[in-house]
Formats: sequence, structure tokens, C-alpha cells
Amino acid sequence: MKLPELEKGVLLRRYKRFLADIETDTGVLTVHCPNTGAMTGCAEPGSSAWYSTSDNPKRKYPNTLEIVDTGNGLVSVNTGRANALVGEALAAGAIGELGEIGAIKAEARIPDGGGRFDFMAET
Repeated sequence: MKLPELEKGVLLRRYKRFLADIETDTGVLTVHCPNTGAMTGCAEPGSSAWYSTSDNPKRKYPNTLEIVDTGNGLVSVNTGRANALVGEALAAGAIGELGEIGAIKAEARIPDGGGRFDFMAET
């Protein structure tokens, strides 16, 4: 997976579910936080944080929070990146514990139930 170029800063705070402030060498940036969850342990003020920058002029916040150092390791907080990475790994057969995989379908409906699987794979 080719990730965008990342820049490093210090997480100051995360608020309103979708926003975070990061201290950088050039000042404080307000960045988009794509993770709507509680981010317990991943939003501690003072943590090292990495963010990407979009060249899309229509974005209100051109920067996106990508990774936070929790003190126990780096955590990807951009939930869209996690699914793309797993999808690539499944397609490449890179998760040996799963054995040989046939067809892979992203966002597959759960049979006889509500909701969707992130991925459904035939073995």
C-alpha cells in the first residue's frame, strides 16, 4: 500500500469527533479526524501524531490525522486506511493463517441479518 507523505507533530487535543489540533514546526493546525470512535488511548494530548495533506482545494480542512503514538506503539486512526490495507493483504494472499482464499467481496451483506462484513472471503 502506498501511503501519502506524512508530516509529524504533537497532538494537542481531539474534539467534536472529527477535529484535532496538532502542534507543528510552523504552528497549530486543525486537522480532520476520520475516526468517529472514542479513540480511547489514541487521543492523549502530548502524543506524537502524523498527518497527511490533501491537494483537494474543496476541503475545509486539508490535513488528515493518520497515525498516533500511544506509548505502546503506533496506531492508525484513519479507519479507511485499515480496510484498504486488509483488502490488499487478502487479495495478495499475505495472511497465511487464512489459507488459500477464493473470491473476496468488500462490504458484503450479512446473510439473513442486518449490517455488512468489512470483507467476505470464500475459502
